[in-house]
Amino acid sequence: MKRDLITLLDYSSAEILGLIDSADRLKKQKGKLRIGLKGKSVALVFQKPSNRTRVSFEVGIYELGGHCLYLGPDEINLGKRESTYDVAKTLSRYVHCIVARVFDNKDIVELARHADVPVINALCNLYHPCQALADIQTIRERFGKLKGLTLSYVGDGNNVFHSLMIACAKVGIHVRFAGPKGYGPNAGIVDQARESAKKNNCTIAIGRDPKEAVKGAHVIYSDVWVSMGQEKETAKRIKEFKGYQINQELVKKAHKDYIFMHCLPAHRGLEVTEEIIDGKHSVIFDQAENRLHAQKAVLLKLVN
Repeated sequence: MKRDLITLLDYSSAEILGLIDSADRLKKQKGKLRIGLKGKSVALVFQKPSNRTRVSFEVGIYELGGHCLYLGPDEINLGKRESTYDVAKTLSRYVHCIVARVFDNKDIVELARHADVPVINALCNLYHPCQALADIQTIRERFGKLKGLTLSYVGDGNNVFHSLMIACAKVGIHVRFAGPKGYGPNAGIVDQARESAKKNNCTIAIGRDPKEAVKGAHVIYSDVWVSMGQEKETAKRIKEFKGYQINQELVKKAHKDYIFMHCLPAHRGLEVTEEIIDGKHSVIFDQAENRLHAQKAVLLKLVN
């Protein structure tokens, strides 16, 4: 029976840790070609432009011995140029896996429902599971453990935060969120994450005070205030997110060995100052690299 990766809510703590273990092993073999996907093809169906997601998947598929086909919005526009059902059924006859980067969660859910091959969520409006897996891998690399750590996320309660919160809840990391009124995470997803957090003896706190959120935090995480497709809200968002910038004054309250994380791309000078994102505590490029290893682990698990 085929398995998809739409949200980490569908994966157990053991499965998530197993993927991280696999990603670590693959990282140690960096640059070494494998044959895990030999003779297999993977379609990248992207409605949105990408740097890290596209490149890391294409390189990862190559390094696993597979063949990658990039299908941008000009080739496939799910539900518009062609129905999602028809796309799913057609691609299933050609490829062994579909990696989709879409605007709306319902599109990836429908794609997975009708596809006869595994579907991997490379980002939608609600989730970004591949990013979260790479983030957890990076955190464990730096601290040598996961349980008992505290992650503080300051900014917009978006898709990146949703998946990161779920992943932390599954592996025992305490989560504190701070964002302005009206920009909190999806309440239903928070409730589901808290169910996992209870099982793993950790907590999820949702608030508005960034100073309280970062107190003693081992990980400080930020994302852009204006995401792709929200450009018309730029002036409004910059005004409403004032006070939520990660800067030298704010991080004074964090753990002395804290790490700064950002999924990139970043708007330097807005959500984070240059001295933080380029400073000694920043691990943003370790995160970016680990997208490659984490996604290779997912492909090996789902396609074989």
